[in-house]
Amino acid sequence: MKTAIEIQNAYVDYVLTKGLKPTSVYVFAKENDLTEEEFYNFYASFDGIEESIWIELFNRALTEVQNQEVWDQYSSREKTLAFFFAFIELLKTKRSFVLHSLKHSKQMIGAPSVLKGVKLLFDGFTSTLIDQGVESGELANRRFLTSRYKDALWVQFGVILNFWTKDNSSGFEKTDEAIEKGINVTFDLFGKSPLDSLFDYGKFMMNNGGMNPNVKF
Repeated sequence: MKTAIEIQNAYVDYVLTKGLKPTSVYVFAKENDLTEEEFYNFYASFDGIEESIWIELFNRALTEVQNQEVWDQYSSREKTLAFFFAFIELLKTKRSFVLHSLKHSKQMIGAPSVLKGVKLLFDGFTSTLIDQGVESGELANRRFLTSRYKDALWVQFGVILNFWTKDNSSGFEKTDEAIEKGINVTFDLFGKSPLDSLFDYGKFMMNNGGMNPNVKF
């Protein structure tokens, strides 16, 4: 009886050796000494295998950073940076598969289809960080915009992932730089600006009669 990991590894070896997906579950199963029933006990399709690999990479990276002793002391910005660095570090261990997977995945609005499972996890993770940032005052609470912060971070996820696939620098050091710059500029935009302070001041004055046009000096 094959395990899910063994089927994953056999699939990765197949696509990287032959450059394409197996023509059918039957062919794949026969070449790897398992039955179709054993395959379907774990996965509904080859796409399901790829999605599960991406999800496992995401969860491993998140578990690694959340197990750090300093995690609870991190700001939302620092937690996001820590996750991105950990995730890219894990991708290095499967770079050949990652490049193949992204290249052959169907394109959907906002992301390749193989990342749809990751996006759900990412949205949950970043929504929690944003809530924490707003509560602590690290992030500005902007009507109609705060709920879109996670979408901006997903865009950064895509930008950084795409950058890494094309990065030829030693140790992918340029990707590390892209992560730092990209996440920092995104959180700078999330943070309070002079315009936010002006808006808060105007709101306060309106609510407390300080901007009443009938007031005479």
